[in-house]
Amino acid sequence: MNFRTPVIFPEAPFRLQPHHRLLFVGSCFASEIGQRFADNQFHTVVNPYGVMYNPASILHTLERYLPTAEAPDVAILTLGTNHVYILKETGDIVDNCQKQPASLFREEELTVQQCQDYLQQSFDLLRQKNPQMHIIITVSPIRYAKYGFHGSQLSKATLLLAAHLSTSTSPLSTYFPAYEIMNDELRDYRFYKADMIHPSDQAVEYIYERFAETYFAPETHRFVEEWKPVQQALAHKPFHPDSPEYQQFMKQTQERLAAFRAKYNL
Repeated sequence: MNFRTPVIFPEAPFRLQPHHRLLFVGSCFASEIGQRFADNQFHTVVNPYGVMYNPASILHTLERYLPTAEAPDVAILTLGTNHVYILKETGDIVDNCQKQPASLFREEELTVQQCQDYLQQSFDLLRQKNPQMHIIITVSPIRYAKYGFHGSQLSKATLLLAAHLSTSTSPLSTYFPAYEIMNDELRDYRFYKADMIHPSDQAVEYIYERFAETYFAPETHRFVEEWKPVQQALAHKPFHPDSPEYQQFMKQTQERLAAFRAKYNL
């Protein structure tokens, strides 16, 4: 008897290698997943100008960041909402209202076509930096209660359609179903934080594991497994930090860390 409905999706067209440089841009879900990659010693940049929720703001980050940045091998763009805030004085979409009065802005919803256009511009910028860059699109599973739950679903539907259209027409671009995993495999409030809106740490970890199953090369799995004991040793909190035994333990740990970094050219 099955008690859940696992999300089945196509095999990934490429595999992440330990040396790949990763760029995460998007909602706070992108930050949470990206931090797990950073914690596991991948070459990772996460939201260099802060969290960005909509496709226009994701494009703005790439326009600012890419000209002077190292070329990533893989970009993961996480869409949170199609709602944008426009500064009335200029008509420009802003990425952050900077705590200015709400009366200075108006809120609008991007259409599927507008979202797709912003994504295509983002793809073009990324490919200018690296023509062989792989791009992964996800839709954040975080719901937006302030829109009302029906409004939140409409927003997600717009993003899902835009993501599908964009990845269907762009080579080296794929969609990873984080939204579907949360809503179909983990459809239980025990997988949410206390606010009943954001995925719990356990849920985020599970989605990260599904991502790894999908995109990691065998050598990347080995890389992560080799890192785990070093990471655990570095995180160890001793009762007697000045003891000779602990000092010897730390010396050995630093040697293991140096050997790991040398092996993978970190």
